[in-house]
Amino acid sequence: MAESGAPSLPSAPPAHSPLFRAERFVWLTARVLEQRLFAHHFLNGGADPVERALDAYRNEDGGYGHALEPDLRGPVSQPLHTARALRVLASVGRCGGQRVERVCRYLTSVSTVDGALPAVHPSQRGYPAAPFVPVVDDPPSELLATGPVVGLLHRNEVWHAWLFRATDFCWQAVDALEVSHPYEVQAAVAFLDSAPDRARAQAAADRLGRLVRERRLAALEPDRLDAYPVSPGYAPGEHHFAHDFARNPDSLARAWFTDEEMERSLDLLAAEQEADGGWPVRWRRWAPAPALEARAGVTIEALRTLRAYGRYVG
Repeated sequence: MAESGAPSLPSAPPAHSPLFRAERFVWLTARVLEQRLFAHHFLNGGADPVERALDAYRNEDGGYGHALEPDLRGPVSQPLHTARALRVLASVGRCGGQRVERVCRYLTSVSTVDGALPAVHPSQRGYPAAPFVPVVDDPPSELLATGPVVGLLHRNEVWHAWLFRATDFCWQAVDALEVSHPYEVQAAVAFLDSAPDRARAQAAADRLGRLVRERRLAALEPDRLDAYPVSPGYAPGEHHFAHDFARNPDSLARAWFTDEEMERSLDLLAAEQEADGGWPVRWRRWAPAPALEARAGVTIEALRTLRAYGRYVG
């Protein structure tokens, strides 16, 4: 008997289309969560199965663990896992209610003295983690962890006491950002796209966009990648492109790039689909399982970005 809430599948996409190939990759390799996310976004699947799959990663403290973010292994709750959980909930229209209230209580419990989030809480110590996310005893607040969470909560009109100081931290961090690492810029954009003060967000985004172009952090000529430096500590070839900053046409970062630059970036994204149907992980691979688990999520996000820009993926 089919599970209640199981996806009602439409007619299959054309054989060998990008979506058909990606679907095969997901069924062959993905975790249950990403299988259900794929079904929700591309096969008319419901939100309930996604929530049930996500529950497997939830802990009693209200946070999420169990390698939900594949580069952090082990059972303990972490801010990065919890941010990933919020992205999942938001993507299926379920970012609210008591579930998110519990998440906010967890975020409050792990915040630093300035009210914001560290990337990795010290409870990770003793469990495997990627070498580029070191575990320290007194971690600082980071825009990388805080910005996307604050942005998601504002976008979904979640109001909680934790948000006040965390929002102030994000403004201060964005205003001070000198733009040396693309992932920090992505976190800033995730915050600015939903920050309540739209005029201030627009001004901050304009400043960051100028810096991104001046410092060549976005590779705007995919056939001349040697002209664009890779940020210190990143994997060889770990470039960032226009679509990495502007995930959809409504993002403030879309104004940073011309139409021609955006089209080249999307052409590259479409061409990156590999023979097995999945998209590659561009960051440093440190163990086989995390890289494989991450690819399904990367594949879903690539398809969603292409669809957001009107690229046919069926």
